[in-house]
Amino acid sequence: MGGTAVAHIIDDLKRRPSRNWSIVITLFGDAIVPRGGSVWLGTLLDFFDMIDIGAGAVRTAVSRLATDGWLERAREGRNSFYRLTERGRETFVVATRQIYSAGGPEWDGGFDAVFLEKNGANGQEAIRARLEEAGFGAASPGVYLAPPGLATPAEIAAEFLVVRVGGDEEACRRLAATAWPVEQAGAAFARYVAAFSPLDAALASGGTLTDGQAMVARILLIHEYRRLVLRYRPLPAALLPEAWQGAAALDLTRRLYHALLPQAENWLDRHGRSQQGALPPADPAISRRFTA
Repeated sequence: MGGTAVAHIIDDLKRRPSRNWSIVITLFGDAIVPRGGSVWLGTLLDFFDMIDIGAGAVRTAVSRLATDGWLERAREGRNSFYRLTERGRETFVVATRQIYSAGGPEWDGGFDAVFLEKNGANGQEAIRARLEEAGFGAASPGVYLAPPGLATPAEIAAEFLVVRVGGDEEACRRLAATAWPVEQAGAAFARYVAAFSPLDAALASGGTLTDGQAMVARILLIHEYRRLVLRYRPLPAALLPEAWQGAAALDLTRRLYHALLPQAENWLDRHGRSQQGALPPADPAISRRFTA
């Protein structure tokens, strides 16, 4: 019963446009970095074989990541080993805090609003892109709100007019819904919950998985959750509608992740290889994910 639920998750992945390189990134961040950071290409191939993605596609994805500066390769004879570059590790430190958080950010009752000049100089689109990449939301043309819980970066404060704004909770909730895609995010989290709830139900009713199935389910669970959390930066609970599906998604992810973790780690014990041999034991911190 559990295996059938995992098969449905794999089928759903294959029905939608998917980027193999993105799954490689998830695998590194979630499972390889906590076990020393280096992995044999053969381990990656073994994993992707379980989700019916061939060796050629995996080699192409890994090569692209190396070319783009995310992975670095070491060779020993005919064997290739990969690890994240310094750039990749730094990016993961920031992303990990957001992905594995136990909840949304705290909110102090207001927003930092950044005002752009109405008739700004050339590069206005680049400025907007910078703000949006930093998580700012467009409340109206030329007015951006800093993400609650994130202090306005010093370089932004030095370059633009920043004003503190606030109001009653309902008014701030409406403003947040204007600045950030709250409705779109809620729908995306609801689809995620629908996709992974059958596996949760199967395990709760006594269904079992092989170690390989647990590893696949763990990585695909985090792969989908990571994409949502990084795309839709969490807002404080006070600014979200009732029955917010992001909260349901977090509860489901926490429960499933810890149910899958022991068997998934068993799979890595048997199949994971680095330049030094078997992968070292995982950092104990992985057992505290989604709890702090």
